[in-house]
Amino acid sequence: MNANSQRVVYRIHHQTHYSYALPVRLSHQVLHLTPRELPWQQCLSHTVNVLPAPQLVRSYADNFGNIIKAFSLDVDHTSLDVQADSWVALTPRGQPQESMAWDEAATLMAYHGGRVMTPGMLDASNFLFESSHVRIKREFIRYAADCFVPGMSVVEGVRALMMRIYAEFAFDPAATTVSTPVTEVFANRRGVCQDFAHLMLSCLRSIGLAARYVSGYLLTEPPPGQPRLIGADASHAWVSVYCPGAEGAEGCWIDADPTNGIFPDTSHITLGWGRDFLDISPLRGVLIGGGRQTMQVAVTVMPGEEARGLQLSI
Repeated sequence: MNANSQRVVYRIHHQTHYSYALPVRLSHQVLHLTPRELPWQQCLSHTVNVLPAPQLVRSYADNFGNIIKAFSLDVDHTSLDVQADSWVALTPRGQPQESMAWDEAATLMAYHGGRVMTPGMLDASNFLFESSHVRIKREFIRYAADCFVPGMSVVEGVRALMMRIYAEFAFDPAATTVSTPVTEVFANRRGVCQDFAHLMLSCLRSIGLAARYVSGYLLTEPPPGQPRLIGADASHAWVSVYCPGAEGAEGCWIDADPTNGIFPDTSHITLGWGRDFLDISPLRGVLIGGGRQTMQVAVTVMPGEEARGLQLSI
């Protein structure tokens, strides 16, 4: 069976609505809502609708190759509605193949003066260090040690760490906020996908492996006999770990989802990646005015055959 016969198509509708207690005089917003083009993923179409409508929406690529859309509003407004609608096709990636030993990979990624790195290693080196939500600490080295024994392959170490986080941490949306430190998540053993991704990144970078934060969507299935709820899904997050190639060959990235304990395949739609959540948050910006504000986010991920002709605006 060829890859085309296994292709799956999804429609993703992502709506963000802000309400402001006072008029906003000026608003600058940046969107990370455009699905990436990848060997296993094709963005068939992508549109963004904004109300109030800006005069201009600019598109450009950031330092990580993600497509950004940016706009400004200089008219008074008490609400902001951003709706992104995307059609994406995915083909199976298959399970990660066996790779070099993790400690050899960490040694290759370590800094050596005067050494020339391959383009892949040079790109991956951006994801070796601490960032706003990812810490390098001894406690994370100790936690990862049972999963990454000397000589174990990168794939098997990643699998073991992913499954340990999946087994030992509880999914609890009330336990954290977007600003909860990863050390607090580690202590309380509770959080959401963003927290578990930051925790796994902290462990991987603490032992010398390059790993990035991946933002996207996950297809969820309704209970048997129940219709799919419009707007009931949410953004998702997982990690991607770099394994260098042998003898100067280009390496590969291995995706892992610690929230669900699986290696992502055709149920995971990739928006983009960065060092942590701040690099790739779906919508962020600055504004003048507004006073207190409330935000509502509704995401719908549907298989293409269910979504054709369906009005998803809510």
